[in-house]
Amino acid sequence: MKIGISSCLLGNKVRFDGQHKLNRFLRDELGPFVEWVPVCPEMECGMPVPREALRLIGKDPETARLFTNKTFVDKTEQMLDFTYPKLNELEKENLRGFVFKTKSPTSGMRGVKIYSEKGVPERHGSGIFAREFMKRFPNIPVEDEGRLHDPGIRENFIEKIYIYDRWLTYCENDGSIAGFISFHTRHKYTFMAHAPALLKTAGKIVAASSKKTINSDILAYEPVLMSIVNLKATVKKHVNVLQHIMGYFKNDLSSDEKQELLYVIQKYADHYVPLIVPIVLLQHYVRKYQDPYLLEQWYLNPHPDELKLRNHV
Repeated sequence: MKIGISSCLLGNKVRFDGQHKLNRFLRDELGPFVEWVPVCPEMECGMPVPREALRLIGKDPETARLFTNKTFVDKTEQMLDFTYPKLNELEKENLRGFVFKTKSPTSGMRGVKIYSEKGVPERHGSGIFAREFMKRFPNIPVEDEGRLHDPGIRENFIEKIYIYDRWLTYCENDGSIAGFISFHTRHKYTFMAHAPALLKTAGKIVAASSKKTINSDILAYEPVLMSIVNLKATVKKHVNVLQHIMGYFKNDLSSDEKQELLYVIQKYADHYVPLIVPIVLLQHYVRKYQDPYLLEQWYLNPHPDELKLRNHV
């Protein structure tokens, strides 16, 4: 799947100082599983490398203008003239996500300093390109590379791009009621770990779907889906899911096995072991007893094991 990324994060020397901001996790660990689509708005709009640094100046984050840092040349129109055609190009790429450069006045997703005319940083907002990207593609999962250093945010973002990829694959290649039901059913416990209440909302849309309404139902389902995955899964909600899955084996496990599984789940709840520990034990029982429902649950295998994301949450 194609994921957009600020070009400097892949080690490309496109920054204002002629350097890069290589993120080794993104390039070396996630890279083998995705196709990166690098973008450097500043260089691609015609600015040289190296170049004068930029800053946003204005009273409103939505209308702040882009100036060179020392000579105060207004680069706003140059950036916007690049941005809108570039977004048309990116639409054709069918992106499943985008990773933006932290605090960049063009590519920062959030927390970018906005200066007053006196040169004092008074507000925070988004870089011009990132802001317009998120307006144009509100459902595409996006993240700030700085936040990806947090294991929980990293796991949540990568889980999100895989869910979004599966959703778009269904929409593009299937679109049937059977496929709709299958998508929702296979993500039941994934959604429960994020937003149990919204899981019910999504379920009602699926349950009421028919051949006559499938197209409108898909349109109604997508914003609910994105609202679900935009809510971060928590330890408490994961424990609830783990206990639900354990219930499938109440007639299969011995008393000692049940006690062991309860013990491991509690150790996770108390933050002594990561999520991968109870997950591996549950995966063992799913394979052993071949429960057809659980075998298809994406919750147990949401992304490649090689990424080791659940080893740290």
